[in-house]
Amino acid sequence: MSPYLYNLAKKFLFCLDPETAHKVTLAGLRTAEHLRMLPALVGNKPVSDPVTVMGLQFPNRVGLAAGMDKEANTVAAFGQLGFGFVEVGTLTPRPQPGNPKPRLFRCIPQQAIINHMGINNPGVDEGVENIRRTRRFKGVLGVNISKNKVTPNAEAHQDYLACLRAVWDVADYVAINFSCPNVPNLQDLAKADSAADLLSLMKSEQANLSSETGRYVPLVMKVSPDMSEAQIRDLAHVFQDCQLDGLICTNTTTTREGVEDSPHASQSGGMSGKPLYNRANETLAAFAQELQGSIPIIGVGGITTPEDAVNKIKAGASLVQLYSGFIYGGPPLVHAAARAIRDHFAG
Repeated sequence: MSPYLYNLAKKFLFCLDPETAHKVTLAGLRTAEHLRMLPALVGNKPVSDPVTVMGLQFPNRVGLAAGMDKEANTVAAFGQLGFGFVEVGTLTPRPQPGNPKPRLFRCIPQQAIINHMGINNPGVDEGVENIRRTRRFKGVLGVNISKNKVTPNAEAHQDYLACLRAVWDVADYVAINFSCPNVPNLQDLAKADSAADLLSLMKSEQANLSSETGRYVPLVMKVSPDMSEAQIRDLAHVFQDCQLDGLICTNTTTTREGVEDSPHASQSGGMSGKPLYNRANETLAAFAQELQGSIPIIGVGGITTPEDAVNKIKAGASLVQLYSGFIYGGPPLVHAAARAIRDHFAG
């Protein structure tokens, strides 16, 4: 797909309320995929740059971050847009409507998104059925899971374990979301002691399920960009001690650095997009320094150009993901980023 064609589509979509535009986009992608029109619309073939990370074979290093396909019903369509891997969710044990609307805001001049969605999703059982029905994707599929908002933190492990069991057969890897700023007190689970307790239980269940099913599904954790150096250091030690399979750096930020002049700056929630780039990279580099290659990192946050994607790799990431950058740049950014990373390694 040419940038010109995507910009035409974006002009129409940006005339709509952001959440409406999101629903229209996903419905359109599913329809185009069902009618087998997407390859012709996208034009470019997916970039081939195979790499093995966490024991999984990725067709290329550019993935779609969680939060775009919340219902896990558009996997096949996203797979045809050039992504090497797609992460769906976040899914919770029970259906969850999320926070009151409006809860999604564009900061267009800054290429940023502010969201206070509240992990709205249809529940893990329906999400799994959607995956079974619509996957048709040869790349890697990640499933992002979390606890329900009404579940006390003291019982959060029960929600995470229930989701892990539910998605085990359909996920290539499972991402544990304990860093979303849009669920009250969720980030308390990211304190070192709490994270160690949760991860120990998850790794034990992973071993049990692996023994029962004969397949190993890696566990990764998604961290916040709003941590201190001490918090990063403590969590890195927890991740190493528990033998975490992978790390996603980072989730959205509660700061408003770079969008102070936006009319939406006062909205609550997490901010993603270009203004997050430096903060996310600093967190990524800090974890990379602490982990010293012992745990692979997926770099996400603020990628809006191919060079941004390459810089995530240089900072210590093995893979990258797009979210807000995909909204503003579309499929052309996916292909350009994958080519740039391939060329970086070839050079």
